[in-house]
Amino acid sequence: MRTLALLALVPFALPAAHHVPPPEEQIAAALHAAPEDRREGAAVLGYAEDGRVVPLKQGSNDLICLADKPGNDSFSVACYHEDLGPFMERGRDLAAQGLKGKERHQVRWKDVDEGRIPMPREPRMLYVVTGKGYDAAADKIEERYLRWVVYTPYATPETTGLTTSPGNEPWLMYPGTAGAHIMISPPK
Repeated sequence: MRTLALLALVPFALPAAHHVPPPEEQIAAALHAAPEDRREGAAVLGYAEDGRVVPLKQGSNDLICLADKPGNDSFSVACYHEDLGPFMERGRDLAAQGLKGKERHQVRWKDVDEGRIPMPREPRMLYVVTGKGYDAAADKIEERYLRWVVYTPYATPETTGLTTSPGNEPWLMYPGTAGAHIMISPPK
C-alpha cells in the first residue's frame, strides 16, 4: 500500500513499562475492527518495541487497520479507508508532540484547509472497536463495542439533515470543519 511506507516513519513514545505483543497478535486484534468480508485484504499497522508505528501486514484492499497501542489501560483498534491515512498519521504525529483534544484537531483541520495534508471530499469510513482487553489465545475482545464513523469533510446539519447532538442515533460531529464526521454509536 502506498501509504504504509510513510506511516511507518511516525515516531511514538510508549510508556516506560510496556509489553508490545508479537506482530501476529497485533494483527489478529487489529483486524477485529474491519468488516469480516474485508479483513483478509486489510493492511495492518502496529507497534515496534521502540514505540514506532510500523507496517505489520501488507494489504490488497483499501482498508488500513491500526493495532492497540501498548502500555495503556484501554483496548482500542481501528480500521479506516486508506484515503484517510495522511489525516490519521498527522493526528498520531501531533499526539506524539503532546497536542491533545481541540488543539490537535484545529491544527489538523488547518493542515487540510491549507492543502498540507490531503483529505477526500467524499465520505470515507472508520471502524473503531473498544473493549476491556484482548485474549489472544481465544482471539476474543472482552466487552467488545463497535462504533462507526463516516468522515464527511465540511458537512453541516444543513447539508446532511443530521443533528449535532450526541446520542444513540447518527449525529454530526465537528460540523463545517475538515474533520466533520457522522458518529454512529449503538447503545452498549
